[in-house]
Order: sequence, then structure tokens, then C-alpha cells
Amino acid sequence: MIRVLLVHDACLVRSVLAEWLRREPGLDVDDTPWRSAAARIRSLCPDVCAADLDCTDGQGVPPLGDLCPPGTGGRPPALVVLAQANRPGLLKRAAEAGALGFVDKEGSPDQLLRAIRSVAQRERFVDASLGFGFLKAAQMPLTRRELSVLSLAAAGASIAEIAGSLHLSHGTVRNYMAAITRKTGARNRIDAIRISQGEGWV
Repeated sequence: MIRVLLVHDACLVRSVLAEWLRREPGLDVDDTPWRSAAARIRSLCPDVCAADLDCTDGQGVPPLGDLCPPGTGGRPPALVVLAQANRPGLLKRAAEAGALGFVDKEGSPDQLLRAIRSVAQRERFVDASLGFGFLKAAQMPLTRRELSVLSLAAAGASIAEIAGSLHLSHGTVRNYMAAITRKTGARNRIDAIRISQGEGWV
């Protein structure tokens, strides 16, 4: 029996998808929104966690680290993500978080089932239709430090607050913001945030 935890913030979609998965032999399925995911993983110890990459509580960036908590004493669940090719930043974050399965949200539900069974065996599964998204993810222009600066800016932090949080000078933060604006092809800081959120980078 494969224990599966389905993480999705849209209650109706989550309920329907979980019920569909429960009809499949060999699956024991629970479901939860993102805000409760970490606690449910600790209590259920699922074999597989299938998570939608759209998170309503996280300004577009889901807390993927919560799905593979360190120091739990057991093996973390194998991670399957429900993704879109037009959000390459989220694909990249999921890959960096150790996701083994990548399922296109525009595709067939059968692909999710195949992915769950594959990653339960610790085998990789990648929906072919996400290939273009991975190519774009490899071309993401921002460095990790620039992403840190931009994430704080997207949350509404001022130059001074970003500098304090990252232990940088005000001038260095301004230089980072100028580089971010240039690399994203944005007109200004607000436009850079909009573009980056659309790509799933922050």
C-alpha cells in the first residue's frame, strides 16, 4: 500500500482529485491545504507527497522545504509536483527541493497516478510536456542573492529592511535591484517583481 498525501489549496479540486485517487488499488490517500502540509506529513509519514505548485498563502512560492522535513528520523516522502511549463521558476525550485515527479496540470489525471507509482519506487517521472519549462528554468537570469533581495522586495520590504535582513549596505541592495531590473527586462522595481512572480521565481 502506498500512503499518499495530496497538497492543494483549492478545496474542490483537492477533494475531487483525492477521491479519484482513492479508487485506485494500492493507494491510501489523504489530502490537505498547504498551510497544514508540514503537520500532516509529520503525523502521517506518507510514502509520496503530491503537491500543487500554486500556493495561495506563499505569494506564489510554495514552502517546498516543509514537504521534505530534515531530521524526522525516517525517510522523507517522495515528492511529486503538479506544475505548469509557463512557471519555470517553480519547476526549478521543485527540482532543487528534490522532487522526483513532475506532472503537467494541463495533462491527463492518469499521469499523476503514473508519477505516484514511479516515485514510490524512487524512480523519476517527468511529463514530456514540461520540457520547455525546464529549458526556460535553466536560463533563469537571477543569482540566488538577487532572488533573496527580490523576494524581500516582493514582500514589501524597503531598501533599508532588505539591507538589514541580508546584512548588506544600502548601496549594495540598490545595485542588486538595478541588476535585477536590467536582467528581467523590466522598466522598474515593481515591473521586475511582476515579471518574476509571473515566471515563478519569487
